[in-house]
Amino acid sequence: MDAAVLEDITKVYRVGDQEIHALAGVSLTIPEGDFVAITGPSGSGKSTLMHLLGCLDTPTAGRMEICGKDLSSANSDTLARARNREIGFVFQAFNLLPKLDVVGNVELPLLYSNVSTRERRERAIAAAQSVGLGERLKNRPAQLSGGQCQRVAIARALVNNPRILFGDEPTGNLDSQTGRMVLDLFRSLNEGGRTIVLVTHDPKVAATARRIIEIHDGRISREYSP
Repeated sequence: MDAAVLEDITKVYRVGDQEIHALAGVSLTIPEGDFVAITGPSGSGKSTLMHLLGCLDTPTAGRMEICGKDLSSANSDTLARARNREIGFVFQAFNLLPKLDVVGNVELPLLYSNVSTRERRERAIAAAQSVGLGERLKNRPAQLSGGQCQRVAIARALVNNPRILFGDEPTGNLDSQTGRMVLDLFRSLNEGGRTIVLVTHDPKVAATARRIIEIHDGRISREYSP
């Protein structure tokens, strides 16, 4: 099964009397287990493409299938269920709650699932350990380095065992050495079978992926392997 299939996707935003054509006829297939980087200049449409692939929005026209489900015209509740079950997000800003320790932050997505308190904690600990935070479980964000905070964010994205893991400029707040460590973790997760989609303007980050998709003016201008 493909992780995502987009066919002739158009996305138009209305701002007052203006129409902004963010995507114009985009077709894209991401096989399960792929590692894709989406890149392009500011305003190219790459963030809009990630919003669609991440079930944060629906297209104006075209067909969108995510993890085998046609979500082209899904309502907000259906999109929310798909996000919770199939998708994990890692952002440039770590978005951690400062008063919660590592386990508390990692288990947050499970609060929206029918999971017992004990299972939530067990799964959060396992996710944190899987990204090398086994000795930091009781630390709060202020007690962690930037790289460790991003690992917490990755563990939080993994705790629901998503089919697709998205990284939106995931190394943007990190120094180069720490950023390489985080990208190595994404690569390791992909080697374990996880589908990874990175959105970035940084060619060095994009080169981590198996496949690079360049977006310009709402269209795919180039697709290649680094």
